[in-house]
Amino acid sequence: MAIDPRGKLRLSRAAEVIRLEARTIAGLEGRLGESFLRAVDMILGCEGLVVVAGVGKAGLVGQKISATLASTGTPSLYIHPTEALHGDLGRIRARDLLLAISNSGESAETIALIGPARKLGTRVLAVTGAGESTLARLSDCVLDIGAVEEACPMKLAPTASTSAMLAIGDALAMVVLQERSFGREDYALYHPAGALGRKLMRVSEVMRKGEQLPIAKSGASLRDTVQVMNRTPGRPGAALVVDERGRLAGIFTHGDLARLLEDGRALDMRAPIDEYMGKNPKTIAEDRLVEEAQRLLAEHRIDQIPVIDAERRPVGLLDVQDLLDVRL
Repeated sequence: MAIDPRGKLRLSRAAEVIRLEARTIAGLEGRLGESFLRAVDMILGCEGLVVVAGVGKAGLVGQKISATLASTGTPSLYIHPTEALHGDLGRIRARDLLLAISNSGESAETIALIGPARKLGTRVLAVTGAGESTLARLSDCVLDIGAVEEACPMKLAPTASTSAMLAIGDALAMVVLQERSFGREDYALYHPAGALGRKLMRVSEVMRKGEQLPIAKSGASLRDTVQVMNRTPGRPGAALVVDERGRLAGIFTHGDLARLLEDGRALDMRAPIDEYMGKNPKTIAEDRLVEEAQRLLAEHRIDQIPVIDAERRPVGLLDVQDLLDVRL
């Protein structure tokens, strides 16, 4: 479809905005230095919460920065300066760190919060585009993004400046994350409903156990073993065969039964299950990650995997349906 001249003009303007914001963010690299390192140390040394404050677009940026910090191992909350001055100041304590955001550094509501916060003993870290502003003078440490040309045709609407503040916030959060050795499993703790959080669940959190664990003894008949599968709550579609010491000896599944019937073999339902079971099943420990169990099931094209302890005693059974239930 051909784009008319008006459409081309619009796309050109959009590209200009993106280029300007990209240049602004790229320019922050040259502004990194001692102040940034000090800001990182202030966050790492904070024994309480990183309390983020700002109004208008800076406030919205602050909410995102606070959320990123909290989700990556740094306790944080956002507070609106006006609400703080009308009682929410009680959320701030001496052991907290106040991260105040204002591009101009002259936002009256944000500046008004600094004095009361200092009376509580709270240290102040500022993100601003004006290193000589009132906010900067009142702060213990300043991250100066510099004078930013907004992408707005009137050079008024916060655009490039908010992108720059977001980038600085992300840079802080990611450096702090690295310093804390915050890993995938830590991340999953704060994101249990996310895809990664689900993959990093432990097998013990998902497996079938207790009365849902289908156990048949070595020497039991094929008929009795099939009854174990059918009568176990949840109908797991498999039975775990154990020896006289309770250790895993094999597994027999509905799939095995179906293949035997398809092969046309004359099945003796009274014969011991040992003649039909799989004797070297893939297994997994209950403290392993669900992500690993998923990989084993896929690699070996199996639907069930026994969960065993250090003595090879079955403690659970993981069925591919269990992974579907947690949306893996």
